[in-house]
Amino acid sequence: MVADAVTPPNLRALLARRDLHLRLVVDERDLAPGAVDRPVRWVHSSDLADPTPFLSEGLVLLTTGTQFADATAADYTAYVGRLIARGVRALGFGTEVVRDGIPAGLVDACVEARMPLFEVPYRTPFIAVARAGAEAIAADAYARRSWSLAAQRAVSLAALRPDGLSATLAELSRQLDCWVGLFDAAGAVRDEHPAGALASPAVDAVAAEVTTMLRRGTRAAGAVRVGDASVTVQTLGRGGHLRGALAIEASDLDHEARSVVTAVVAMAALALEQQDGLGRAIGTFRAGLVQSLSGDDPSLARRAARDLLGPLPTAPVIVAVTPAASNRSTALTEWLERRAQERRGELFFGRGDDGLVVVVPARARELLVEIADRFETVVGCSAPTGYDGFSGALTQARTARDRVTTPGVADFADTARAGLIAALGSEGARAVAADALAPLRSYDTAQGSALVETLDAWLSNDCSHEATAHALGIHRHTVRARVAQAERVIDRDLSSFAARAELWAALRLAE
Repeated sequence: MVADAVTPPNLRALLARRDLHLRLVVDERDLAPGAVDRPVRWVHSSDLADPTPFLSEGLVLLTTGTQFADATAADYTAYVGRLIARGVRALGFGTEVVRDGIPAGLVDACVEARMPLFEVPYRTPFIAVARAGAEAIAADAYARRSWSLAAQRAVSLAALRPDGLSATLAELSRQLDCWVGLFDAAGAVRDEHPAGALASPAVDAVAAEVTTMLRRGTRAAGAVRVGDASVTVQTLGRGGHLRGALAIEASDLDHEARSVVTAVVAMAALALEQQDGLGRAIGTFRAGLVQSLSGDDPSLARRAARDLLGPLPTAPVIVAVTPAASNRSTALTEWLERRAQERRGELFFGRGDDGLVVVVPARARELLVEIADRFETVVGCSAPTGYDGFSGALTQARTARDRVTTPGVADFADTARAGLIAALGSEGARAVAADALAPLRSYDTAQGSALVETLDAWLSNDCSHEATAHALGIHRHTVRARVAQAERVIDRDLSSFAARAELWAALRLAE
């Protein structure tokens, strides 16, 4: 983080005050690394044998040593151990008040525990040390608030530049002296400062966490630990319409730094929302091109798309359709927009009447597989076609999409192999089939007969009584009698092809 002009409140700064005449007793080389530079939250004094119940973490404790009247080496060790466990930063001993010098046992205990111990001479009152600490803390707080205001002003000015969003992130990175990354709604890095400062594996780990957070669809904040780096992540946008996430390689931001980050989060969210207006305009343009292509004449779409979007994919193409409703439609659109720029002329997409329409060359089917896997959605695909058959291909893609419910690529070729009856298997068609078979099922239940089973076998064996009898293990006359009984139950003559075909379809749809 950018250094402040004011010396931060720590033991080194306190020892540097010449007016206090403080002296470090334990050599700094015998202390824990950075022990004299750790932040100090307050300076307190106590002569209790165990003052820790009344202390908070990060204090410098002053004592005159009255509690050590009959102390042993074990007492000193236990005393220092309690202070360290409570998070006390250092111990100051006031000499010549109760006893001459500092007890050797206390010095040894501090050396063993690697805890800072300093002498407060008789001429320096404890209140002067406490006041010096308070002044340093107050000066640091003022400096941090001043820095925060200046930093917020700097990022606000950066937002006014033509490249406002990128400039804002760069300024935030400079102010915090750390890596800052912006991820889009698809979980991919959109911008980072300084570029390449965070190793690729770490960026990938952050991207995975961002993707997980965005899939939940609710505003959230979290942290990712990657090796020695700790990255804080904050989603951008409103719940149900997340626009991306801001990631910062920092875990110990104070209140002032967090206020700067909060300002940038608000600016970034606003900038993304503003860009969303442009995105909607482009989306409307793309939807118009899809409508134009649906007329099976690509001439207008080719001319309109060439300058803004690039050439349309080369035929033969696969036309694909995603479901109409998706909680990650924004993420999918942004991902497709980025891929369309990367693979110019190999990918076209636009909003259709009931889902997102994607067009790729027949050789690039892997793009459709990637969409299905990454966004856990169904992608219905047509057979390869030219643009003069676009409308038919769009119908094929919708038919394939509507036949499956689990995420993945659904090819029309598989739907076609399943037959015409399978393609008609909507909820409405199954309801009609169930109604047509209901009298037969009711009769079987009431009489203990097997009219439905017999009719199914009879139709499957080309209406041959002999073959049906063999398949069911009954006499052919029994088959004939059951078919006749079924005709009476449903009041239909099954001697015609149309009646048999309708009954066959009902049996198949009811399976």
